[in-house]
Amino acid sequence: MSKYTTGEIARLSGVTVRTVQYYDTRGILIPSELSEGGRRLYSEDDLKRMKIICFLRELDLPIDAISQILEEEHPENVISLLIEQQEQALSDDISRKQEKLEKLRELKNGLKSKTAFSLETIGDIAVIMEGKKKLKKMRWMMILTGLPVTALQWFSIIFWIISGIWWPFVVWVLAAAVWGTLVSRYYFGHVKYICPECHEVFKPTLKEAFFANHTPTARKLTCTSCGHTGFCVEVWGGDDK
Repeated sequence: MSKYTTGEIARLSGVTVRTVQYYDTRGILIPSELSEGGRRLYSEDDLKRMKIICFLRELDLPIDAISQILEEEHPENVISLLIEQQEQALSDDISRKQEKLEKLRELKNGLKSKTAFSLETIGDIAVIMEGKKKLKKMRWMMILTGLPVTALQWFSIIFWIISGIWWPFVVWVLAAAVWGTLVSRYYFGHVKYICPECHEVFKPTLKEAFFANHTPTARKLTCTSCGHTGFCVEVWGGDDK
């Protein structure tokens, strides 16, 4: 079985010799044996224990707490839980940083598409980016809720053609009217628009938004702040009604 000196176990663990000596004086890493010359010698098990101690120290656990954990009858159970928590924390941190990276890339691409930009332009892009995922989620929800209505439409038309019975089509018209009203109120209650002139974010009336000429990402509206009429960019508006 391999034996390690204080310097070797320090190098393999990524710490200083003084740190190993300190853990020895605190009684949490006692060498397995001493050489004839009085040198401390550590075993493979000691090296594993040292790496566990280093891991626990990275979690900011104090020496006394580490000592108590290692003295438990089954310290591996506690350490396993701590490892799972650390793994989840790191995974969450990676997700947050990945999201920030995506936002930076979107901002970078957005600025590239502008021949000239200002602080207002950057602000507009930031607002659009902030609610992009929420807008996408809401639009998909609308599509999915509309599938049964579409299915009912085709069923009623085919049934009318085949059997000559028209009342299922009337049921569909009523259902479509109710669905359209509810979805429109919900949708326009959760979006706002950025004016390209004054860069203010505003909410038009339901009637104006519903009947406005539009593209998938913009509508031709009149800004409530500066009065400009033109295509305004659609952004997430939260839960405002």
